[in-house]
Amino acid sequence: MAGGFLLRGRIAQGNGTMTRDWNRRTQLVHEGARRSQYGEMAEAIFLTQGFVYDSAEAAEARFLQAGPDEFIYARYGNPTTRMFEDRIAAIEGTEDAFATASGMAAVNGALMSMLRAGDHVVSSRALFGSCLYVLEDVLVRYGVEVTFVDGTDLDQWRAAVRPGTKAVFFESISNPVLEVIDIAAVAGIAHAAGALVIVDNVFATPTFSRAVAQGADVVVYSSTKHIDGQGRALGGVVCGTKAYVRKVLEPYLKHTGGAISPFNAWVMLNGMVTLDLRCTAMADAALEIATALQGDPRLARVIYPGLPDHPQHDLVLRQMGSGGTLLAIDVAGGKEAAFRLLNALEIIKISNNLGDARTIATHPATTTHQRLPDAAKAALGITPGLIRLSVGLEDVGDLIAELKAALAVI
Repeated sequence: MAGGFLLRGRIAQGNGTMTRDWNRRTQLVHEGARRSQYGEMAEAIFLTQGFVYDSAEAAEARFLQAGPDEFIYARYGNPTTRMFEDRIAAIEGTEDAFATASGMAAVNGALMSMLRAGDHVVSSRALFGSCLYVLEDVLVRYGVEVTFVDGTDLDQWRAAVRPGTKAVFFESISNPVLEVIDIAAVAGIAHAAGALVIVDNVFATPTFSRAVAQGADVVVYSSTKHIDGQGRALGGVVCGTKAYVRKVLEPYLKHTGGAISPFNAWVMLNGMVTLDLRCTAMADAALEIATALQGDPRLARVIYPGLPDHPQHDLVLRQMGSGGTLLAIDVAGGKEAAFRLLNALEIIKISNNLGDARTIATHPATTTHQRLPDAAKAALGITPGLIRLSVGLEDVGDLIAELKAALAVI
């Protein structure tokens, strides 16, 4: 017993822990489990913000140095939250993780916790709108210098990264035009200059992620997406070394209030049980849909990293082994035609989420990337006709039939 909990899925080894030699799907079900004295089968939800100490001396000792299963306040840590953190760290191949209130709390925390006025960051230009806001507005406001590059152009990375660059940041697959960044190559450039490599890996999913093996130092997820997978709860997580997570990230997040709620952590734990099965099925369906739509004269282009004509097709297969769960279609008739297609959908839902069990269609130019100037949208390939499709778990034949019928309407 440690702090009242039996640890399952990890073997104590000296002062640290060693993950059992389990395969991914077993880890997704069992890793990091903690059971109370009642021996419950399912992970318990500890809906408590505070914890009781046996004595004043015990309280003092815990505040001086909390043990691995000792908790102080839910903003600092919680048994349910810790199970989620241990499980995702094991899957991602990192020493530790810290769960956050949302994906953007994870992105903001990963960057803000380590940066100071005068620091230099290099980032890919093709990012989710809120990530762009953090980099373009928030960091710059506090005196951080940010240089943007075309993430697929290694020469631009080489030119931008310089001695003293503190970090590089990019989405391994960009939102929404699905450009694929060469993690290993960018990591090599960054590490040569002493910079930390922070990767937003949400489109790659933990199922297909090999980011740490390819050189990423910090991996960020919006667990709102594939990890929950059912559109139920907000959450995020930052994975990295124990030194980074506990000495750099945790002090910032616990004092600024970015921690996940125990209930949401419990939702994420339950989502992880089926994560591998869902993402594999969704990626298979995405490839089938992209193949079925390719060459349709009403589409200016079909973008899917798993298609042979994608500019980074070979890279994505080396990096992930799969094209992922998202594709994009560019309707030839622009915004008006794209809206007609969207309004003809029934199974596929119009929303700005992704990674859901339900297939979702998004019009980035008027929603997720609406705040960008037209010139910036054009530079990123976000055309008026672009529709992002997050493929769900419906019958793929039904999805293809619906998309083809909607194309006929336009």
